[in-house]
Amino acid sequence: GEIGAFYRSNGNVQGGNVSATVASENASLSYRGSTAKAEDYKAGGDFKPAGLAAAGRGWLAADEVGSTMYKSNNQSIAMAVLNSNHQFDVKLGLQDIPYQGWANQRMDMTGNDSKQANLRYEGQYGWGELEARAYYENTKHAMQFGDDKLFWYGNPMPAAPNDGVPCTPSAGMMGCAAGMPMDTEGLNIGGTLKANIALSAGELLRVGAETQQYRLHDWWDPSGKGMWPNTFWNINGGKRDRLAAFGEWESQLNAQWLTQLGLRYERVAMDTGTVQGYNPTYAAEAAVFNAANRKKTDNNIDVTALVRFTPTDTQTIEFGYAMKTRSPNLYERYTWSTGGMAMRMINMAGDGNGYVGNLNLNPEKAHTISATFDFHDAEQETWGIKVTPYYSRIKDYIDVNRCSTANCIASNPANTTATTGFVYLQFANKSAEIHGVDVSGQFTMVKDSDFGSLSASGILNYVRGKNRTTNDNLYNIMPLNGRVGLTHRLSGWTNALEVEMAGAKTKVSQIRNEVKTGGYSLLHLRSSYEWKQVRIDVGAENLLNKFYNDPLGGAYTGQGKTMSGADVPWGVPVPGMGRSVYVGMTVKL
Repeated sequence: GEIGAFYRSNGNVQGGNVSATVASENASLSYRGSTAKAEDYKAGGDFKPAGLAAAGRGWLAADEVGSTMYKSNNQSIAMAVLNSNHQFDVKLGLQDIPYQGWANQRMDMTGNDSKQANLRYEGQYGWGELEARAYYENTKHAMQFGDDKLFWYGNPMPAAPNDGVPCTPSAGMMGCAAGMPMDTEGLNIGGTLKANIALSAGELLRVGAETQQYRLHDWWDPSGKGMWPNTFWNINGGKRDRLAAFGEWESQLNAQWLTQLGLRYERVAMDTGTVQGYNPTYAAEAAVFNAANRKKTDNNIDVTALVRFTPTDTQTIEFGYAMKTRSPNLYERYTWSTGGMAMRMINMAGDGNGYVGNLNLNPEKAHTISATFDFHDAEQETWGIKVTPYYSRIKDYIDVNRCSTANCIASNPANTTATTGFVYLQFANKSAEIHGVDVSGQFTMVKDSDFGSLSASGILNYVRGKNRTTNDNLYNIMPLNGRVGLTHRLSGWTNALEVEMAGAKTKVSQIRNEVKTGGYSLLHLRSSYEWKQVRIDVGAENLLNKFYNDPLGGAYTGQGKTMSGADVPWGVPVPGMGRSVYVGMTVKL
């Protein structure tokens, strides 16, 4: 077994884990459990005024990143039985997340309970291997305003609104709202069956089938003001069923050449029930959606091809092609209201904008070519460098248009032309391309000396995304970034010094009014010591407490009157974490 605990200073993060296994020659039973709890973390400097997080809420310091607290508990039990060449596995899991703040969303998670079950079989036969898997997952998920966001939305009169004051929920703009509950229940059931068939000494055929049935209910109970008196059905009985068959042929032509060819067919069938809004103001849009043909079926084809050439024991070269197809998810296709408040609650991007679905979306189809050049010493222990350039052309990429309905214009009169501020968007197909290169390398400078070993490593990533239809940049693309590090090992000691770097993010999505971020470099120190059954980890992330904005962190909506479209400041990225010192201990039993 194993027991461990850890602490991180930034956010006062505390956690622990425990595991235990009982095993015989042919059977095993194991348990794993973990827990973690964190408060809001602090950035490396001030990025906003200090003050109340919202009316009726607590105080946030100027460097405190609101809505970054969380608590999670995970447990699982697993059993495995081996009978000759056949193994059977059963795993049951429970996840309980009482709360998790979201600094780039207008709502927080106030409950997430998930139950999982997995069955797996693996058998060895004279012709090859057979694997079967079945899974079940049921998740109940609740969203509401957490401790750093306004909960009580009061009467706007007199001039000083009565926000933050507990009241009885009532209808109308002069009424009062007790937050905005949003509940979701999802059911995910599926299975796979695949076989590896040895055709000859150098040929392998992989074939299989996969099925998945996904169900989703997303409803918002009435809470007052405009959210009254009925339940808002965002997605009512959403269905997304997948049925797939696939095959891959691998051929080791000789010691130098290997080829792979793969083909996959997938049928995606989607549907959803009728919807309704809180009150008659939503009736017209709900009626149009309910009268539309909501049943959609996509027939998707994936193709992969790879050639690997190993001319010497110090070189490997790969060339690959892939055609991958992705059908829209339920939120991209079936969210229906263009009311400003409803749209602001539909956001998977973390950009603070509002979104609405599109029944007419087509699946994305991406064509990707790539190459990998891998050079290393013969034993692959002393040095190595790997370079992977790639290029993707994507037909029907699911991007967005500015929403131009009467509701959207009422929420933001400049919605179609605004170059600043939060906007309202509808998912739409476009043509896009993504290209980039990933580089990684490592070099052992000193090996097995009296002072231990010393090695250097580094990675460099560059990616560029472009909407070919509008010539805009794609959203949330990481700028040029990399890491370089030195690692020293001596007996049970491991010590590492790492520098993390990122360039400025200047190529941003204009249609989303994405905010630019500056470049930065961070210093991390890590150390660990292992002695018999004990391991101790200590270190410091962002040792110099540098302030930086996370290029992929999205827009800061972690505090304040976040249900409102105009009361959250635009243009503030979510800052990264400041200095955090950590310590952890693991004991193997």
